[in-house]
Amino acid sequence: MTILVWACVAVGLFFLAVAAVGMLRLPDVYTRSHALGVTDTLGASLVLIGLAFHQGFTLTAGRILVILLLLLFLNPVISHATVRAALRVGLKPWTKEP
Repeated sequence: MTILVWACVAVGLFFLAVAAVGMLRLPDVYTRSHALGVTDTLGASLVLIGLAFHQGFTLTAGRILVILLLLLFLNPVISHATVRAALRVGLKPWTKEP
């Protein structure tokens, strides 16, 4: 069980680190939102699953799973709202200029 917990947390932290690098390296709000929306959801979910396994069947694990469900529903909505706001303001997508 401990190996499963450490594996979930380690893989989750890897995806969160990839999200941070994507946030720094990608050129515009659209590509950043895509990178963060995918990797942040997966990374945080894996970390929360690892924490829930570590807690066992307790009330705290139930609370962690409720937070996980909220994260799974709200993170894509927030990414979509961010991109839509950027589009309404008039931000153009990045294009590679020769």
